Amino acid sequence: MALMLLAPGLVLAQGGPPGGARGPAKVGIVALKVEDVPYVRTLPGRAVAFERTDIRPRVSGAIVEILYQPGAALKPGDPMFRIEDVTYRAALASARAAVSGAEAELATARATAARYRALQGSAATAANLQTAEAAVAKAESGLAAAQANLESAQIDLDHTTITSPIAGVAGKAEVSVGALVTANQTTALATVTRLDPIYVDVADSSSGMLRVRDRVESGKVQQGDHVGLRLLLETGVPYDRQGELVVLGTEVSSSTGTVDMRIRFDNPDRLILPGQFLRVEVTLGTMRAILVPQRATTRSSDGTLTAWLARDGKARRVVIEATGSYSNAWVVTAGVEEGDHLIVDGLSNLREGADIQTIPVTIDALGVTRDSAPAKTGPGN
Repeated sequence: MALMLLAPGLVLAQGGPPGGARGPAKVGIVALKVEDVPYVRTLPGRAVAFERTDIRPRVSGAIVEILYQPGAALKPGDPMFRIEDVTYRAALASARAAVSGAEAELATARATAARYRALQGSAATAANLQTAEAAVAKAESGLAAAQANLESAQIDLDHTTITSPIAGVAGKAEVSVGALVTANQTTALATVTRLDPIYVDVADSSSGMLRVRDRVESGKVQQGDHVGLRLLLETGVPYDRQGELVVLGTEVSSSTGTVDMRIRFDNPDRLILPGQFLRVEVTLGTMRAILVPQRATTRSSDGTLTAWLARDGKARRVVIEATGSYSNAWVVTAGVEEGDHLIVDGLSNLREGADIQTIPVTIDALGVTRDSAPAKTGPGN
């Protein structure tokens, strides 16, 4: 609900009529009415990546190849870096040889045990059989250890190719080819960030939440079927996608007195980036109130909000109480009544009790325009 000056055909009085007699000031008015107004709370928030991971090496060695382009969209498993793998291939071959040797030892031990088992009671004693069976158990243990070493060697070799664990946008590489890296180092090689969807973390004061509950319980606010969540970008432009509440905090911060909540928004165009400071309009329901254009009001140094009304041909200043804003208007619950005539134009030189001549105007998306009804020619409203 933008406000502009009156249409070109509507000229406000700038001086008195000929002869020095001063006539009533011309002012534009609108009739106030009670309507169902969305009950909206605007909360500050900050964008947070849906997923973000630091890429670190799992094995040590020299970087021999960077396999991705910064800014590229990666899928889980896409390769990013390759570490020199000669040593790890040799370790894998050695582990395979050890498994082969352990398998041979186990086969020999089992054959010996089988032979003693067949000869028990004649050429073989019970002690010989026990020794052979113990050798089998030892060979089985050796084979299991060799197989575990083989699996470990294979894992180390696989880790020489560093892949992305998530889908997201790849950041720039923090190392170059030839750099030496160590397993599980603290310095990340790069980052991968998932931007679609994206989280926006907002905070609301516990006192504000209590006031909302009081208004709902008293019937001043009628809850809707769902909570509307609209994002306002840094420019103030509304984001064209609705949000979804992910989690509502269960405790109040001891330092800020606020409760945190996390909201998820689709972000296919990457318009929202982590770290941006944003605002979220939370629509909790509707309330019966009067909308008063903000440009028709004045806020004093002590926070008092005032507006001008046209009453019996006079300008009257009133104090109004607002519970918030909607579009470009205050949501007013006290100070004005339905049917009051609010002065929205010609405000600059008004004084309390000044004579005025009212001209009905309308306010729409294009600004303030003259009403189709003819303007009054005398004072009053």
